[in-house]
Amino acid sequence: MHISMIDVAVIAIYLIGITAFGIWVGYRRETTSDQYFLASHSLNWFTVGAAVFTSNISTIHLVGLAAGGAKDGMVIGNFELMACTTLILLALVFAPFYINSGVKTLPQFLECRYCPQARTFMAVIGLLGALLIHIGISLFAAAKVFESFLGVPMVWTIIVLSLFTVIYTVLGGLKAVVMTENIQVVLLLFGATLVTVLGIFALPSVGVNDMASFRAALPPDHMKMLHPLVNSKGHLSEFSWLGILLGYPILGIWYWCADQTHVQRVLAARSLRDGQNGALFAGFLKITPVFLMVLPGVIGYVLWSKGAFELHNMPGTNNPDFNTMLPSLITHLVPIGLKGLLAACMAAALMSCMAAALNSCGTLISMDIVKRMRPEATDKSVVFIGRIATAVIMVLAMLWSTQGDQFGTIFEAINKIPMTFAPAVTTVFVLGVLWKRGTKEAAMTTLYLGSLIGVGYFIIDMPSVGRLFLGESAGSDFLGLVSDPAVGVGVPFMLVGPFIAVLCFAIYIITSLLTPAMDKAEVAKVCWDHPLAFMKGPVEAVSDPRIVTLILLGSLAVIYLWLR
Repeated sequence: MHISMIDVAVIAIYLIGITAFGIWVGYRRETTSDQYFLASHSLNWFTVGAAVFTSNISTIHLVGLAAGGAKDGMVIGNFELMACTTLILLALVFAPFYINSGVKTLPQFLECRYCPQARTFMAVIGLLGALLIHIGISLFAAAKVFESFLGVPMVWTIIVLSLFTVIYTVLGGLKAVVMTENIQVVLLLFGATLVTVLGIFALPSVGVNDMASFRAALPPDHMKMLHPLVNSKGHLSEFSWLGILLGYPILGIWYWCADQTHVQRVLAARSLRDGQNGALFAGFLKITPVFLMVLPGVIGYVLWSKGAFELHNMPGTNNPDFNTMLPSLITHLVPIGLKGLLAACMAAALMSCMAAALNSCGTLISMDIVKRMRPEATDKSVVFIGRIATAVIMVLAMLWSTQGDQFGTIFEAINKIPMTFAPAVTTVFVLGVLWKRGTKEAAMTTLYLGSLIGVGYFIIDMPSVGRLFLGESAGSDFLGLVSDPAVGVGVPFMLVGPFIAVLCFAIYIITSLLTPAMDKAEVAKVCWDHPLAFMKGPVEAVSDPRIVTLILLGSLAVIYLWLR
């Protein structure tokens, strides 16, 4: 496909405009580390929530949700709705300690709760997660989409989007990042709404005029959010209700409650109430992708199955490549001019995700590494180092992104990579704030052994490793020694996480009971008296986070009852 000059103009105006705006709102010649990394704790609840939401939505997210909707149906929306529950945990359980303790990074919080070694471990995990997943693979996926959608060579997408993003991120700091994210969240939701509406209007052209005919055109259970534990073939379902219920929190608590990239926006809130309600507002926003990103994939499946457009096949197979569903939908539905706007939406998704990760990397390097090694460093030098670190991380991510085609299925890979450390990190954070008896020895033992178990699972379940043992009997569609239901154990990815988490919890509890208790007065500053202590206190207004939580939970209940 060749891009029109009108679309080029729209994309160029967006890139130049968002960069200029970011520099204007964020750049200060003389800025403090608090201003640069935490926006002087000035963010209101709306800005916090919009920034948390957009720091999550990358091009992988847009493409992956549409692909998942087409392949597996609305069940993929559970990943969005379950995020609401972990954002509730962030608001009610974790945010009070993060904000009241005055920490600038989550590794710093682990030092307050446990020891300096825990801070170092988490800083490394944060940097690797941002470099490999939030930036590198997201950049590769965006480049692939722009190549198929607009005919732009991958290398130019990588260079151009990286350049514009790093300019306003380096110069403007967190204030520039979150203020541009306020604009990008509107653009994202507008673009997603446009594709959804155009898709619905296109259904009558293929003979689908009502909900009954729409459901009839879909495979069974495609419109259901809850799938049974065992599928029609007698195997454990990949996205069963049990897998979602037990498996998602393992990744979700790390991703939303213990990852610097997302939580940094909450740390920058002007008050505890703004930080808590900002996280809950992000929870409400996370409902929208179910209907604006997953549903378009389901609609696209109907249009494709009725012959409205074609999809490329997966290389070497006769199976359709659903990863091309979103660009195919846009090509089929959206006229010239608006295609440029949709391209800007995808660019916004990538840039907001990259900017968030870049800023968090600069914060981790400056505050958790440099400031600890050189306590006497001035604010000016810390900010300078943060800017240099951000640029260096971007260059490394650009180089890593060129290797993205080494993965068979990128979307699955970016979910499995965190499983190497997410169960251990989730254990250390959850029990750290809910159980005063937890010790520093327990934290470090869990982080090391839990991550070792996770790495072992990741390696064993790699299809290439499994084929070394099984040879030709593995088959071309082999999923891994653990995941594959035919020649492997047949335990889906979402059910492996709970098993690893149970081991991590056991390691943490046993080690804590075998080691000396920590100072009670110090632990009390960063740990609840009992697991439900966050519910205490009078409710003063409708804006009380506990009331907002009830409204959010009620909204989730209605959706699940509707699409069960």
